[in-house]
Amino acid sequence: MPKTKAQKAEIVAKVADRLKRMKAAAFSQVSGYTMADADKLRVKAAEQNVEVFITKRTLLALAAKEAGIEGMDANGMEGSILTAVGYADEVSAAKLLKELATSKKFESKDKSLTMQLVAGILEGRFVNAEEVGRLAALPSRQQLLGQLVGTLNAPVSGFVNVLAGNLRGLVTVLGAIKEKKA
Repeated sequence: MPKTKAQKAEIVAKVADRLKRMKAAAFSQVSGYTMADADKLRVKAAEQNVEVFITKRTLLALAAKEAGIEGMDANGMEGSILTAVGYADEVSAAKLLKELATSKKFESKDKSLTMQLVAGILEGRFVNAEEVGRLAALPSRQQLLGQLVGTLNAPVSGFVNVLAGNLRGLVTVLGAIKEKKA
């Protein structure tokens, strides 16, 4: 049954709100996407503070315009568009869709699920599929924070090892002197 103008306006308002609150979004052309696939993806997305949904391209374009996204041409995309909106960091949405496109975990029972990253939104502007792919290759915020902590901790742990080495050397020398006298 076709949607009324009021229903479409409500959808546009919801999507525009999501796009205003997001850090980044990724769009993927999808076919063979079943409800079982959608349920698995929603669970995985919720863990990463990402929201996924499918909206008509025309409504998506209207919502992007209302949200102030520059250069978005949803009508230039083809097929059904799966949208992932990331609220926690800039890479989570792109990573999730790339994982879905390449992973066996999300493989459908009928094996007809096909997916391709087509575009995204980063810092309020529309980006192409190549840029979304590069974004998906970046480490997540948690991984970057872990690397930062490790980098900051390295000089301190190195200093502790140097001091411990001196103490170990002293203990070794004292042990050797004790054995000589015994």
